[in-house]
Amino acid sequence: MDLTNCSRAKEFILLGFPHVWGINILLFAIVLLLYVLSIAGNGLIIVLVRVDHRLQKPMYFFLSNLSFLEMWYTTAVVPKMLANLVSEKTTICFYCCMAQSYFHFLFGITEFYILTVMSFDRYVAICQPLRYSSIMTSSVCLQLALATWFGGFFTILLQTILVVRLPYCGSNVVNHFYCDIGPMLKIAGGDTHLIEAIGFFIAVAVILTSLLLTVVSYIFIISTILRIPSSSGRRRAFSTCASHLTVVSILYGAVLFIYLRPSAMHSSFSLNKAVSMLNTVVTPVLNPFIYTIRNNEVKEALQKFIQKKSLEFS
Repeated sequence: MDLTNCSRAKEFILLGFPHVWGINILLFAIVLLLYVLSIAGNGLIIVLVRVDHRLQKPMYFFLSNLSFLEMWYTTAVVPKMLANLVSEKTTICFYCCMAQSYFHFLFGITEFYILTVMSFDRYVAICQPLRYSSIMTSSVCLQLALATWFGGFFTILLQTILVVRLPYCGSNVVNHFYCDIGPMLKIAGGDTHLIEAIGFFIAVAVILTSLLLTVVSYIFIISTILRIPSSSGRRRAFSTCASHLTVVSILYGAVLFIYLRPSAMHSSFSLNKAVSMLNTVVTPVLNPFIYTIRNNEVKEALQKFIQKKSLEFS
């Protein structure tokens, strides 16, 4: 591509999904409902952890961080997607697109770090129960949470800066419903090999390393649980991990499919859009329900909260 007389694109067109009016309205209603449920559900978990003293433990401190992340992870993408579903004009300004891409990956990467820290918390709680309170102190929990946020911030920073500096002189049509880096590199001018290499390194380092640490944690956790003599003790120990393990399985399954399957670089983006929809819209809704249904302490805190509010309004 001749970049001598390059006039940089001032906006991008998000191709999204095929525009069929009736289907778009139905999709808009479904996505809006899921978005509202996601914000309400994750917001409720944050409130419960804040107001119920029984939930003011390291496990629930990290859960509230995860819920906060989920709220912003979906908010980085869904409002613009909703607007595009009911509008013929599906453009997004250049710097808005770059900001959306950055924050989407910032919250997504930080979520991997938080889930890894939650695995470590469960490992200490089950495998080192006598030392748990001395290891997972308030200051240590705060430091771990800050480390995950700073880690997410700096992990994606260099790649985003390089993407912003690319010339976009040809097509400005992004074949996705949000500003994902992959489709943006497809339409960028100049050499993108370094950015692709950095992106692949980040995906491998973040996804596989966090997955490996999580798997190792659960190997120790499961082996410890199996050595508990009573069946009720084993059930109780496993119930504290079941919710986290379910969330981890859903997240890693979707992300591994998108970024690390062998044909990912040569496939169309259509299937990736569907999986991205699952990861961006559906998963943030499931997490609050998973943690509420599978965790007795959260269920009890929710019942107490509802009863208290009912008495206030009666």
